[in-house]
Amino acid sequence: MKLDRITSNPKRMNGQPCIRNLRLTVRRVIELLATYAEREELHQEFPELEDEDIRQALIFASSYLDDRIIELPNRYEAVA
Repeated sequence: MKLDRITSNPKRMNGQPCIRNLRLTVRRVIELLATYAEREELHQEFPELEDEDIRQALIFASSYLDDRIIELPNRYEAVA
């Protein structure tokens, strides 16, 4: 799959992968998705961010995750 909206320039944002040469990193887009419950609110705050940008950022980020099994504890403690 071609991720033509993900760019990297050593002179911009320390070479971090960005969206369409904007000063908006893939990492920041993922963080914004977790922060904004409603996509519409996200688009109001960041009108330059398009749905295809978000889709490609998610694909890019997921490509760095391993498909491995991680054992979780049987018991979960409540966090106060």
